[in-house]
Amino acid sequence: MAEVILMPKLSDTMTEGVVADWNKKVGDEVSNGELLAEIETDKATMEFESFYDGVLLHIGVEKGGAAPVNALLAIIGEKGEDVTKLIEEAKPKEETQKEVVIPTPPLEAVKVKKVEVVTPATHIADSNGRVFASPLAKKMANDKGIDLANVIGTGEAGRITKRDIEHYVPYIPALGGGKRAHVGTEQFTEEPISQMRKVIAKRLAESKFTAPHFYLTIEMNMDRAIDMRNSLKELGEAKISYNDMVVKASALALREHPNVNSSWMGDVIRRNKHIHIGIAVAVDDGLLVPVVRFTDGKAMDEIGAEVRVLAEKAKNKKLQPSEWEGNTFTISNLGMFGIEEFTAIVNPPDSCILAVGGIRQVPIVKNGKVVPGNVMKVTLSCDHRVVDGATGAAFLNTFKTYMENPVAMLL
Repeated sequence: MAEVILMPKLSDTMTEGVVADWNKKVGDEVSNGELLAEIETDKATMEFESFYDGVLLHIGVEKGGAAPVNALLAIIGEKGEDVTKLIEEAKPKEETQKEVVIPTPPLEAVKVKKVEVVTPATHIADSNGRVFASPLAKKMANDKGIDLANVIGTGEAGRITKRDIEHYVPYIPALGGGKRAHVGTEQFTEEPISQMRKVIAKRLAESKFTAPHFYLTIEMNMDRAIDMRNSLKELGEAKISYNDMVVKASALALREHPNVNSSWMGDVIRRNKHIHIGIAVAVDDGLLVPVVRFTDGKAMDEIGAEVRVLAEKAKNKKLQPSEWEGNTFTISNLGMFGIEEFTAIVNPPDSCILAVGGIRQVPIVKNGKVVPGNVMKVTLSCDHRVVDGATGAAFLNTFKTYMENPVAMLL
């Protein structure tokens, strides 16, 4: 008997998958445990192995095609076996006449739309070359000293109307307008929405419109953090980034404020005793959030090394489910892009996300004198169902204390 293989659910958020490549073609022999296909989920491209021995009799989703979870992916059986009935049975009942495969259009397809812009030269005139205009428009143009040949008519068949005279703007070279018009070509590209982008849109929309967000922003002095980082560099110690400090300070603050390290689960609030911090990483198709587990127990250099490895795997779509699941708090850092301050949408199942801006040099008051100083702003987005304003504020103040006294994080 032939075996039907369905599109597997390879991640907790996966609703459909794209076949990135087939390692076998119809007619090839397949062994149990042998690589059958590579499937792109919303977070990574993962290898999919066969669970059966036999011959690949049918492919339900061609390379580059997408199909929902549990749709027909392939059929493996004995050579020459008739699988027509199985293919029909595997189709959705309400769509027996439709193909399961959803082809993905080529990314390089460019749609071009040409738009002709009406110019004065296109006015309809009589045999004597006179421009069509209503009597009232002619009188108004005469009274205002407007040459009708310079007016674009918007009436029927290009007829100049009262409204055209009222809104006429004479051509001024420095400003454009009036008689001069331009003919151009509007161009745009349309790209198919990736699995990752679909899930990002779905999950963040659900978060934004389901979880009541509020935002808390705090500013901190980064002079000591800069001094410590420079000192460690001069001593030849492990390289530590400001992001490593932010992650460590967040973990230690979560340890002191466990209510922030919580999740809304519908009918219960889960208070997490472990601290797993997700780090938002920008990739070509969108955003991935690899997770640093038990973050509070790791030194800053360990955190930095782990983040670099995870970020590289994320950009290459090599992350495994164990590396992106289980976050209890998330950090999004755009400081390296010159962003001073921003807000982020809570990343479910977390109840909070910390948005980190860049370090800026500004005048500050120190010992009664205005001196140069380095400051950084962070904004905590909170799910009000779980975290109250006072709880979030207390967390931020503890976070600030660690960032302004980073030596405490080395102890």
